[in-house]
Amino acid sequence: MKLLRVCCLVLPLFALTAYADVLGSADAFAVLGASAVTNTGPSVLWGDLGVFPGTSITGFPPGIVHGTTHNHDGVAMQAQADALTGYNFLAGLAPTQILTGQDLGGLTLDPGVYFFASSAGLTGALTLNFEGLSNQMIVFQIGSTLTTASASMVNIINPGSNDQVFWQVGSSATLGTTTDFYGNVIADASVTLNTGADVNCGRVIALNGAVTLDTNNINIGNCAGGTTTPEPGTIALVATGGAIAAGANSSNFSFWGLGASIPAFFRKRKR
Repeated sequence: MKLLRVCCLVLPLFALTAYADVLGSADAFAVLGASAVTNTGPSVLWGDLGVFPGTSITGFPPGIVHGTTHNHDGVAMQAQADALTGYNFLAGLAPTQILTGQDLGGLTLDPGVYFFASSAGLTGALTLNFEGLSNQMIVFQIGSTLTTASASMVNIINPGSNDQVFWQVGSSATLGTTTDFYGNVIADASVTLNTGADVNCGRVIALNGAVTLDTNNINIGNCAGGTTTPEPGTIALVATGGAIAAGANSSNFSFWGLGASIPAFFRKRKR
């Protein structure tokens, strides 16, 4: 009985069950819109393209889809339903740190759930440290808008295998020009990618509004650690720590940056 009580206390504090299919069938989509998907310029999607319940997909070509296009069909309908389920799951996670009012630029964050009561912004570089562990999640719960400044970026250090990043956005997301972004953006309203903004190891999903593209690359693969298909696992949320000033010593850890695509190097594990 004593052992049972200990387990009940420890598990909620130190672990979060990670479902491989947070997004279900929507996992196959690079872009999934609700009312419409609009593209300008030679955007490239490495994954499926879809819209539901709307019927408008424009700008392909010149945009290129390395996948299947689903315009108001059963596949897109199911993907939207699964994306909503995933959105609600992410929104329901218990936060490990509150970042309301802080800019993400200059921070280094470990696996955990980061909460913004209202809007979230990124100016400059955000570093996500997976600490060399596998099957980890970093989740951002954003009450209203997500906005990145031009040339902002998300860098990944110490990746393991099957690590995931999710951005659950309460209204709309806007990525500024030439932003190098990482992870899955699931917005309740709309998503806009300005000229040259790219998304790696992620998807762009609008649950109720439109997705607007302009000369973007969106790749559901190209993940740090080299994996594209998550496996079930237990995500340790131990020592999520605080947001600390970004700083890096290349002799101590591996680095994987979106903009430079620098190969990962092994680091000495901290004991």
